[in-house]
Formats: sequence, C-alpha cells, structure tokens
Amino acid sequence: MNQTRKIKISIIIVNYNNARYLKKSLETALNQTYENKEIIVIDDMSNDNSIEILKKYKKKIKFYVSKKKTKFGSFNQINCYHQGFKKSNGKYIFFLDSDDYYKIYKVKKVLSYFAKGLAKEIIFDLPILKMQNRTKFNQFIQKKFILSNWPRFTPQSCITIERRYAKKIFKLLKIKMFPTIWFDFRIATFSYLYLGKIFVLKEYLTYYRQLNNSASKEYKTFSKIWWLRRKEAHDFFSFISEQLKVKKKITLDKIITKLVNLFYK
Repeated sequence: MNQTRKIKISIIIVNYNNARYLKKSLETALNQTYENKEIIVIDDMSNDNSIEILKKYKKKIKFYVSKKKTKFGSFNQINCYHQGFKKSNGKYIFFLDSDDYYKIYKVKKVLSYFAKGLAKEIIFDLPILKMQNRTKFNQFIQKKFILSNWPRFTPQSCITIERRYAKKIFKLLKIKMFPTIWFDFRIATFSYLYLGKIFVLKEYLTYYRQLNNSASKEYKTFSKIWWLRRKEAHDFFSFISEQLKVKKKITLDKIITKLVNLFYK
C-alpha cells in the first residue's frame, strides 16, 4: 500500500437541497483514513441552506454552484458529476450523492483492490441501506443473463472509476436522451457492454439513504410508469449497444416489456 498512498484521488459530491444530510457526507469524505485526496462539491442550485453549510468547509473542500439546469433530475445529476470531474485531477474518481456517506476506510479499501489488479477501470462496492428506523444489509447476488439484458449493480455513491475510463464514460453517457435513466444505470450498462462484466466488491462500504422523496420511490413495481421506464431502459441498452457495436440481445424481459407497453400507447 506504500505505492498506493502516493496516488491522488478525487471525491466528487453532488448536492441538491440535502442540507439535512450534507454535513455527514462531507465529514466522512474528509475523515477518510486515506490522506491524498481532494473533495469537490457541485451544488445543483439548492434553495435550502446548503450553501451556508458548504461555506463553513471552504478551507477543506472546493465547491461550485452549477450553472446548468434542466427539468430532468437525471440530466442535472450527470451534468453536475461531469462539472466536478472536469475540476478534479485525481487518478481515481469516487462519486458520492450528498445524502449518502462513506465508511471512513472506504477509499483505502477500494484502492487496495485496484492495486491488486482485480479491477482496472471501475469498482462497485455494496450499500448499507439507511432507512428511517433501521439499517439493512442486502445480500448481493449477480444475475444470470438469461432473462435480463443488464447486470445487477449498486447505487451511484458505490461507484469508483479510474480517470481515463471516466473520460470514456462521460463522452458517451452525457447525452440529452432517456430522461428516466439515471447515471448509475448508464455507468453499469456502459461498463457491462464495454468491458464484458462489472466488478462488484463484496464489502459494505457506503451508507445509502432510502428517502421517501427519492426519485425511485414513485416507480412502484409493475405500475404504468415502472413499465414505461423499463422500456426506456431497454431502449438505452440498445442505444449503447449500437454505439459500442455490440450485438443486441433479445431476452424474455425485453419481449414482455415491449408487449406491456403496447397497452400504454
């Protein structure tokens, strides 16, 4: 690990109206057991007291207010992470949504796996689900790709990317299409198609809040908007397959989704 300690890393935090949780997110990023790091926060034009909180940390972090805004939260999130990436210079990029937070040894642990060569481009670690009254550790079992097109993956705050690979991701994924498809799904899809697999580290290193007002809460399983988003996910998967010149897959999931969506035209 002596060699690893010389590597600079960047933790990019994206915030929008998460003043209630922002301090916890910042503190766990700053208090990592790994020292050679920079913390970059991009605020997506919050209208709560987030900026006042960020100003208190101005000697320890860099923070900026995004000047781009669309009506789609998914595009805003991608834009903010891209802005943070352009202002960073770390070899490895750690993503963190501002309502989530890290175990204090997460960076050191993830870098040890990169150093071992178990993954070169990207690592997903496991989330510890923080609910209102309890904490939950879900077992992670990867899918067998018989019924479904894409792999099982973990949330945005569980993703770490090598810098050169991040450039490839932003080049293709920063597109103003597929508004219901968020950045973590885009990254997982690209990685699965480009690399042939994704590496999920079987260690719980990130606390992931499941909030009542989160975007995913409105997509109740098998509801109309759930099926509409699922079709968009298949369309996105096909789009990336075309861009990377990867043969498209026809699965039972895709056929059923297409048939169900005929009723919603």
